[in-house]
Amino acid sequence: MAKESMKARERKREATVAKYAEKRKALKEAGDYDALQKLPKNASPVRLHNRCKLTGRPRGYMRTFGLSRVTFREMANAGLIPGVKKASW
Repeated sequence: MAKESMKARERKREATVAKYAEKRKALKEAGDYDALQKLPKNASPVRLHNRCKLTGRPRGYMRTFGLSRVTFREMANAGLIPGVKKASW
């Protein structure tokens, strides 16, 4: 389980990216790179990192489910994810 501060920091980054998205787009189209440099660092979408929605684990993230591989496996085995079942052949 990730520290609460790390999860909070990532949520704050997401909010900052959303807040400045329109402004960044307008500045890029205008080619005003000096103004882009003056925006906050965390306003850049490149600084976002995918994290598990339940545990906050930063690695082994499955984009289609928004979960880490560990959480996904636990939930799939418990039958909590619709349409997912264990493979057998």
